[in-house]
Amino acid sequence: MLRGLATVAMLVLSNVFMTFAWYGSFKLREIYPSVRDWPLFVVILFSWGLAFFEYCVAVPANRIGHHDMGGPFNLMQLKVLQESVSLLVFVLIVHFVFKGEPLHWNHFVALFCLVLAVFFAFLK
Repeated sequence: MLRGLATVAMLVLSNVFMTFAWYGSFKLREIYPSVRDWPLFVVILFSWGLAFFEYCVAVPANRIGHHDMGGPFNLMQLKVLQESVSLLVFVLIVHFVFKGEPLHWNHFVALFCLVLAVFFAFLK
């Protein structure tokens, strides 16, 4: 139980890092006008710097969670769980931090479909 909770918590944290690594430069452009002048390779290096921390959390999360390492999940369950956490974290960050991307009914339907995907991935 604890390994499963630790895995989910670490996946949430890793996806916070990854969301900012992939999309944070857009928000930075609003806050710091000088970021608009960054060449693409600087944006890539900035993103890689954030992604490093994502990997530092995601890799141990998957190792802790995998059944070969004593965790409760198989590979398919880990992947479906990671993708679901990724999209949930993305939606929350875009809505509450980036503010400007409205949520529509179809986004909620898509999230519901992800919940169904997790349900079916964990069915015995």
